[in-house]
Formats: sequence, C-alpha cells, structure tokens
Amino acid sequence: MKAMLVFVAVFLIVYGGMHLYFLLRLRTAFEIGPAATVAMTLILAFFVVSPVLVTVLERRGHETAALVIAYTGYTWMGFMFITVSLFLFVDLLRAVLSPMGVHARFFAGYGATVLCLVLASGLSAWGCYEARNPQTTHITIETAKLPETYGGIRIVQLSDVHLGLVLREKRLARILGLVEEAHPDILVSTGDLVDGQMDAIAGSARLLGEFAPPLGKFAVMGNHEFYAGVSNAAEFHRLSGFRLLRGEVVVVADGVLAVAGVDDPAGRKLSPLNAPHSFRDTGEEEKLLEPVDDQVFRLLLKHQPTVSSAVPSPFDLQLSGHTHRGQIFPFTLVTKLFYRYSSGYHLLPGGGRLYVSRGAGTWGPAIRLLAPPEVVIIDLVGTGAS
Repeated sequence: MKAMLVFVAVFLIVYGGMHLYFLLRLRTAFEIGPAATVAMTLILAFFVVSPVLVTVLERRGHETAALVIAYTGYTWMGFMFITVSLFLFVDLLRAVLSPMGVHARFFAGYGATVLCLVLASGLSAWGCYEARNPQTTHITIETAKLPETYGGIRIVQLSDVHLGLVLREKRLARILGLVEEAHPDILVSTGDLVDGQMDAIAGSARLLGEFAPPLGKFAVMGNHEFYAGVSNAAEFHRLSGFRLLRGEVVVVADGVLAVAGVDDPAGRKLSPLNAPHSFRDTGEEEKLLEPVDDQVFRLLLKHQPTVSSAVPSPFDLQLSGHTHRGQIFPFTLVTKLFYRYSSGYHLLPGGGRLYVSRGAGTWGPAIRLLAPPEVVIIDLVGTGAS
C-alpha cells in the first residue's frame, strides 16, 4: 500500500507539472486573460486527478461514470503526453538555434503552439487507430532439441492485454482473431492479462476459454495481476483456461518442451524501478530450470524482461513483455533507460534467446504511437536427430 501511495503521489506531481507547463505555454501564445486562466486551471485539474477518480468510482461500483471519465481522461492523457513532447522539442530547437542568431520568436509564439496542437491531435487520432489494430510478428527458431521429424511447435504469445474497464470483449475479439488464424500448438500469456478491477470482464474470460490449443495454455502473473488481487487474477485465468505457472515447470509435447513460469517482482513487493536495466533477479528461474534435462527445449515465461547472466543461459527462450515499447513515442526512449532489452528479439550472451513483446493491449490511454500492438507467433523448428 505504501509503495502504491508513493507511486500515485509521484504520478500526480509529474502529471500535474505537465499540465502546468501546458497551461503556461497556452497563456503565453494566446494571451489568455485571468478569467479564462481560472477556468482552464479547473478543467486541467480535473484531468490531472481523473485517473484516480476512475479507480475510486470503479471500486465503488459506479461503472458508467468510471467508464465515461476513463475514456475522456485517458484519451486526454495520451494527447497531453504527445503535446508536451512536441512543446519540449520546439523549446529545445529554440534553445539550440537562438545562440546561432536564428530568429526564435516563432518557436515561443502563436504559430508554433497552434502547429503543435494540430500535430498532436493528428498523432493522437492515428494512435487511437493503431492501438485498435494489432498485428502479428512471426519468428522462426531452429533448434536441435526438437527432432527433425517432430514437425515443429507453434507458440503464440499474448502479453499486456490489460483487460478491464476500457479494453473489453470487442478489442479482445480482434486479438483472438489473430490467435485463431495462427493455429498455435500452445498459447502463453506473459503477464498483465488483466488490468486491475475485474468486475466487468467475465465475458472476456468466456472468449478466452473458448480457445483450446492442443498443448495447452499457460500464463504468469504480471504486476497488474497483483494489483487486481492474487485470488481474483487466479480465478480469471482458471475461467479463461490458462494454467498459471507460479514458480513451476510443466513438460509437454511428448517430453521435448518444458514450460516454466515465475511471478513478477511486484508479488514480492520489489520496486520495478530497482535497476532493472542490469541482469538481475534471476535466481528463482535458474533453480527452477536446473533439474530440466539439457536435451529438452526450455521455455521461460517472465513478465519483465530481466534476464539471467549465467553462461550458458538456463533457458533456450524467454518470453517477456511489460514495457509496451513505451506505448506512445517518445516514451520508447524512456523504456530503454530502464531495460537493456526493451522490445523485440535478442540473442543473449549465454546462448539463450529473448523476445520482449510490445503487448497486445494498452495501459491508460487507448493510444499507441510508433509502438503497434502485436500477437507474437514463434515457430520452433526441429533440426535434431530422430
């Protein structure tokens, strides 16, 4: 609880600071008077606290009010992130060009501000479209740990769907449409399948439960599963047909594939900002995978993309998510500060492989900019002797 209160306080300070900067920028550009400034301040203050209001209203059962504020408040949040980023870019240009003698009045005036607002509106609209149109990413991995005659194993990874108040059955159906088209042998969820409050997502569990790949469905706990409550999250996964792997290994596919899963550090009250950029927090999975035969392909499901520095790697493939690749550019650059492997496919120093999904859903604003949602298809192709 203490950590969450600190997070909320920091969020409100940072988000409030962005709105103050936005207000001052508009006052300067449009020469807004005192009365209009007061009105704008009240409106912007509402948007600052709207994420907290959504949580309070949802927990008290006021779903309709929470939904209205969520759509308006989160969409505004995405627009604000993009607008402030553009304002900062323009201010940086002004700071660089002014000492060079370039006339910089435009950068602080009406024209630049209007241009930023128009551009931010267009980018936000595109981001709304991008967030609602997931795509597939296809990876092929050849491995001698599968017999050449086996025929291969197709894994489909979902990550960071964030089912909840905003993302419901309609968007989930689009995601599952891509899953069904892929005809996977095994479906995995690498955390944050749910967002927080789970009162309105029973229909999503039914949709997920209708899909049953031959080798099963496996999932791990992300940080948002712990925010939702362990028992609630576990029950949702059960109803959805997923087996939650909480520090355990399951061997499938006639003994050629071992699937291991570990909880997110949020379950142990560890801060996600505790130097995740380095190799760390891997002792659990190393011990977990140690008994598995070296001839078995070892698949590790882990929400955050922190990896073992052991040589050789304790796993053949780790699937992770969490970062959303920043979700809205330029936050892509921020995730790279905290995670060495912030998105995509990586060959690790210890010989293992890592794929960090951009996620299939959204957190907060239903907007993605230069970080499109994805469903990941991994084909394991055997090259070993029969």
